[in-house]
Amino acid sequence: MPGLIERALSVLAPPPDLTVSQWSDEYRRLSAESSASPGHYRTERTEYMREPMDMVGDPKVRRITFMSSAQVAKSTFVENVIAYFMHSDPCPILHVSPTIDSAKMFSKERLAPMLRDTPALRGIVKDAKSRDSENTIMGKKFPGGILALVGANAPAGLASRPIRIVLCDEVDRFERSAGTEGDPINLAVKRTTTFWNRVLIFVSTPGNKGESRIEEEYENGDMRQRHCPCPECGAFQVLKWAQVKWQDGDPYTALYECEHCGEKWNDTVRNQAVKEGYWKPQRPFNGNVSYHLSQLYSPFAPLAEGVRDFLDAKGNPELLKTWVNTFLGETWEEAGKRLDWSDVMDHRTEYVTPVPEGVTLLTGAIDVQDDRFEVEVVGWGDDYRSWSIDYHVIYGDLSTPEPWAELRRYIAQPREHPVFGDIAPRAWCMDSGGHYTTAVYDFSATIPNVFAIKGVAGGGKPAVGRPSRNNIRKIPLFPLGVDTLKEIVVSRLKVENNEAGYCAFPATEKYGDDYFRGMTAEEYRTRFVKGFRRSEWFKIRPRNEPFDLRVYATAALEMLSVDLNAQRRAALRQKFKHDIEKIMPRTKPRARKPQESWVDRWKND
Repeated sequence: MPGLIERALSVLAPPPDLTVSQWSDEYRRLSAESSASPGHYRTERTEYMREPMDMVGDPKVRRITFMSSAQVAKSTFVENVIAYFMHSDPCPILHVSPTIDSAKMFSKERLAPMLRDTPALRGIVKDAKSRDSENTIMGKKFPGGILALVGANAPAGLASRPIRIVLCDEVDRFERSAGTEGDPINLAVKRTTTFWNRVLIFVSTPGNKGESRIEEEYENGDMRQRHCPCPECGAFQVLKWAQVKWQDGDPYTALYECEHCGEKWNDTVRNQAVKEGYWKPQRPFNGNVSYHLSQLYSPFAPLAEGVRDFLDAKGNPELLKTWVNTFLGETWEEAGKRLDWSDVMDHRTEYVTPVPEGVTLLTGAIDVQDDRFEVEVVGWGDDYRSWSIDYHVIYGDLSTPEPWAELRRYIAQPREHPVFGDIAPRAWCMDSGGHYTTAVYDFSATIPNVFAIKGVAGGGKPAVGRPSRNNIRKIPLFPLGVDTLKEIVVSRLKVENNEAGYCAFPATEKYGDDYFRGMTAEEYRTRFVKGFRRSEWFKIRPRNEPFDLRVYATAALEMLSVDLNAQRRAALRQKFKHDIEKIMPRTKPRARKPQESWVDRWKND
């Protein structure tokens, strides 16, 4: 059995004298599904990745952290590490994604094409169709090792066999606790204790300041930054956003300005300077190396794109947060998440019409209490500006039909818009928690635009998740990422001077002190539980229904998935077209006798 003997000897053989970057340059092939430049991989395209990859094989290094923006090839870095160990130094490897679903996506969209298109890896894992195959979506067995793919939300996958190489991908999207088992990163790290040559790798774009695990790992390392030389004066510098200059709001005039001599770099010059740069630690080496990189270093991201995205995001806290995280690769720091109710109350104004002209569409929210419904209608306009339209309370015994009938009548009421005529909320979110869950299901089942919702706490969850029918009435039940939605609401409530996202309220009796105290009845706090940081929303006042209703109305808008600016333009075009036709109705054109052509005249003669 020469084949078996050769395989056994290959496992016992010492690893080749190649670094990860050298192995990648020799063997790695990029797939069309995951690369704009498929084919032979070359480290020189992203020279800044050479040192992080080669640190993986340094016996003095045990922990590597890469905090970065998007579009800097960090996913390729992770893939190259996996490929290197599968081929050249077989051992147990664990890849941890934020969720089981994202782990499956990584396996299908990144790992499978790599195994198919890199000749050195082709056939290293048995065909999934073979009878004795140990090749599954979540596990790849190869001679001398195994690659396990797990989700950080699945404690069972984090607490089994020993592991030598752990790669935690997008750690700022991990749950703080894997079920009841505790912190998922610590669970993964514990699995490496039996290996003297273990390697722990953490990769992610960052999230919020004070909550970001990748920033915490970065600061626990030696905090390396890449210094690049100016082609004119030769001075080395860390690339900063403040040095990006453009003219008259035109992103296509963007250039990088040397902070020492003022020389302007275009993208070609900037990319060459990045290639000639070097990594410089800010702290002494302690066994943990950590890197930070923004899109300013990326050859795949022209400066014009970064400036354009910045100009689009400026003034909109949500878009700006995304830009800071994904372009600068930095954490977003809120100016303080607790709001003063009197500051928000200053947003009251006299409406000229019950529905202001700036409103494009309406959404509604229904909070179900034991003795009442609290209901609010919210108008939305360009750039997510909003106007509270009406706050209504329906009291009654909810075990009887009367309050439900009154709620039905209220929902059906149209609102008069000064331009668009009568409009009604396009979507309603109705809380299904509490003691009337089944009644809410029944109610929402009879009105097409009323959706039953259930809040799900925890950071990093989508604002509106995929609906489930796993309930007693088999109706669609939408999970809401309430922490995500509350952050959106609070960031908009802080907007001043009618900028993008500004929230306006009518100067009416319904919108008095009690309403604004309720709107600001929660604050975001960070505390430590059994040694772990936990951030949660806490009630600081007993009544928070106005805040909850704004969260639900915002979720209803998310469900509609509309471009508010485009929707308004389309509605105005349709309105003006309708008005013109009313003034000048179309008439059927009078039939005209066709003129005789020279051909006809010739035939008649």
